[in-house]
Amino acid sequence: MTEKFLHDLPLGDEHLREERISGEDIYGGIFLNMKRDKVSLPDGQEAVREYLTHPGAVAIIAILADGRVLLERQYRYPIAKVCLEIPAGKLDLGEDPLLCAKRELKEETGYTAKKWSYVRRIHPVISYSTEFIDIYLAQELEMGKSKLDEEEFLDVFAAPLEEIIGWVEQGVITDVKTTISAYWLDRYRRGFVLPSLLS
Repeated sequence: MTEKFLHDLPLGDEHLREERISGEDIYGGIFLNMKRDKVSLPDGQEAVREYLTHPGAVAIIAILADGRVLLERQYRYPIAKVCLEIPAGKLDLGEDPLLCAKRELKEETGYTAKKWSYVRRIHPVISYSTEFIDIYLAQELEMGKSKLDEEEFLDVFAAPLEEIIGWVEQGVITDVKTTISAYWLDRYRRGFVLPSLLS
């Protein structure tokens, strides 16, 4: 088989697209809903797709004046493990992502930021979920008092970017939003990427 590159592939998406024929709700939870759809494949055959719908989320790369990054230690029940992550939270229905990012940073860490920049959107589990995460850069932080949700327990601390990247490479950090954000911040600091500034 001859190796192909992106520019060698057909233009457009039609030869890959799947079309929904019918669907049903399998389960409705607090904010996750499971669906099962019958789809038509590009070759005309039919298949079943099961997936979770998710309202979306935000994540915040919060930088202290000394350059360290705010992190959280939080127990994640599905994998039965305490994880290291950047601050994050899910969107409320119809909520503006930037307002959500400001709210989550304040509630979880106590910090507010004078300067906000949009980094990019990621899709952490494209095979079975509609979830997206909008990542923001928060700078010029001011310390305040956190206000965690009743069912939320976490530790907040700060670490240099170099140490965070080391934890990613050692497998200490496995969270995808934190991993992507660490590598993006490293490239940004070296001048490769510039975010869009927000007022």
